[in-house]
Amino acid sequence: MKSTALTFAALAVFTIASTVQAQPAAPKAAAPAAAAPAGKTLYPQAQFDFMLKERIAQGQPDTPELRNAIREELNTRELLAREAKKANLDKNADVKNQIELAGQTVLVRAYVADWVRKNPIPEADLQREYDTIKKQMGDKEYKVKHILVETEDEAKDIIAQLQKGGKFDELAKARSKDPGSKDRGGDLDWNAPGGFVKPFGDAMIATPKGKFTPQPIKTQFGYHVILVEDVREAKVPPFDQVKPQLQQRLQAAHLDKYFKELRAKGGV
Repeated sequence: MKSTALTFAALAVFTIASTVQAQPAAPKAAAPAAAAPAGKTLYPQAQFDFMLKERIAQGQPDTPELRNAIREELNTRELLAREAKKANLDKNADVKNQIELAGQTVLVRAYVADWVRKNPIPEADLQREYDTIKKQMGDKEYKVKHILVETEDEAKDIIAQLQKGGKFDELAKARSKDPGSKDRGGDLDWNAPGGFVKPFGDAMIATPKGKFTPQPIKTQFGYHVILVEDVREAKVPPFDQVKPQLQQRLQAAHLDKYFKELRAKGGV
């Protein structure tokens, strides 16, 4: 129903998916790993520092308990990695491919983050995008209900029943095919016309407060009967409030353009 013109695109983030896959059985079972003595570390300090920084960035407090948990995790990981190598799993083709892809993902994620830092969206572009969206939204918001049906004749029949005193809510619950609103009597709440496909938005503007559309409104979804319950001045959030979303939207488009140029240069 709603147009995608005003939605803020989420910036794509590369993540490493941790997967557990069945591997070929080793020719011979490996001996259990010996537990590391208390206080012994099997990992580089740089790994500990990095993981601690990541956990703190995620909101965990820097406590002795957290540091101990990280030590245990890194030691366990190292012991398991050693056992995997004893079982020759590091020579398995699928495992090698996964390791290579995981390493590539980390490298790509770091590069994209660096590229974004070096190519910020100009403030003027953000302001221009804000002004465009604000213009599309208009200066009014409308509280509307609608009934969506398959055919024009069905919509005309509903209009005829409304003209005879039929209840909009009851007709919506009984006949609307919009699953998102029919159980609420067709209620779509407050919206700007620009948030809908054009024929629907235009009909909202043209219909007086308290009235329903005298003719069916056709969109790609079917035929609508629209009731405008109320009208008010639009509540447009200030620029500073939506600036992060604007940055995310434009940065996503900026990245997409860069990716396309990169593929073109690479001949793919």
